[in-house]
Amino acid sequence: MNGSRLIGGLVAGGLATAALLAAGPTVSSAVPLRPNVHTAASTNAARLTLPSPSGPDDVGTVAVRLVDDSRHDPWVPAQAYRELMVSVFYPARDAAAHPLAPQMTPGAAKHFDASLGTPVHQGLGIKPGAADWGATMTHSHQGAPVTAGRHPVVLFSPGLGDPRTLGTTFAEDLASRGYVVVTIDHTYDASEVEFPGGRVEPFKLPLDGDPLETLKKVVSVRTADTRFVLDRLSTLPNGLGDAVDPGRIGMAGQSAGGFTALQALHDDPRVRAAADLDGTVGFDQSDGGPGLSSLAESGLRRPFLLMGSQASDHHTVRSWEALWDHSTGWKRDLHLRGSAHHTYTDLESLAPQLKVDADTGWIDSSRAVAEQRAYLAAFFDRWLRGRDDDLLDRPSPRYPDVTFVR
Repeated sequence: MNGSRLIGGLVAGGLATAALLAAGPTVSSAVPLRPNVHTAASTNAARLTLPSPSGPDDVGTVAVRLVDDSRHDPWVPAQAYRELMVSVFYPARDAAAHPLAPQMTPGAAKHFDASLGTPVHQGLGIKPGAADWGATMTHSHQGAPVTAGRHPVVLFSPGLGDPRTLGTTFAEDLASRGYVVVTIDHTYDASEVEFPGGRVEPFKLPLDGDPLETLKKVVSVRTADTRFVLDRLSTLPNGLGDAVDPGRIGMAGQSAGGFTALQALHDDPRVRAAADLDGTVGFDQSDGGPGLSSLAESGLRRPFLLMGSQASDHHTVRSWEALWDHSTGWKRDLHLRGSAHHTYTDLESLAPQLKVDADTGWIDSSRAVAEQRAYLAAFFDRWLRGRDDDLLDRPSPRYPDVTFVR
């Protein structure tokens, strides 16, 4: 985890605050993803592919704008509401009749590419123009109808500075196994969020201030966002509101998203289990001292999974150690040998195609993806479905890179 990957290089690099958001109408609706339209890229730009889901179900997806009228936006106080974009991935029927959705919408893809030259993503080692981000397709069919029945739900929160779309591999795989997965863009702490009509809102955190206080606010805002999304699950469009099972909800996240997932598990009884993918639960860069969170100090009573990068575990990461010692519920600590911070994002499969490291370590990409999928599915199957394949009880020769930390 390299101490505190919660903020990566953002605080050190600093960022200028962008122009204020133009207000829009209060709506909640599915948003077309315009799969066949993307911003033109250089003829030398790589066309990238995401790994196919491993489960038996076809996958559908819709993007949804959600507006919380009960609070002003914490990062743009002049805005009288908090506005989010989420993507919902789910087991689908009649999928072939619906087009595949792109990983990123055109405006988001263009802005993401430009952000590769800024402190938001400077640590990835990917140059602007290296990839045609708008041309990367998912394996999910836009607007396909959801399969019958009620399905367990998993929310996903990305790392600070990352868009929700870098969690597509995680979301599609769980959806192909029968889950409804909701990925959340935390507006203004993602590099960009594209809203209906092509409006793109960029990163706006005031990182020239006190990093500790800023990061405390980040987690507080993200936790409030999560509560709001939980409140709105029953209103999801395309029949999804009736397809979610409110009694079987879990959450996962990478980096700051992992912190958010565990904080939601701590604060909200609707979340039954949560997985933290290489995210400290402390606020300062030294991952201790005055930056140790109340979550780490009070611990958890419900099941949680830690999955860390190489040499990151509850013996080496101070906030994880405190959380581990103070928690009384079921818990597991795993790490992938040879992994790095962004191993737990789509970059694990995309970076090798660009011949860059992108902080994904030296682990074989296909094995890393397969091992993450297996253990995350086993975790949520155990605690949201009551299915137990014993994978979480002991090391398996099928997954040689997975280390159980006792």
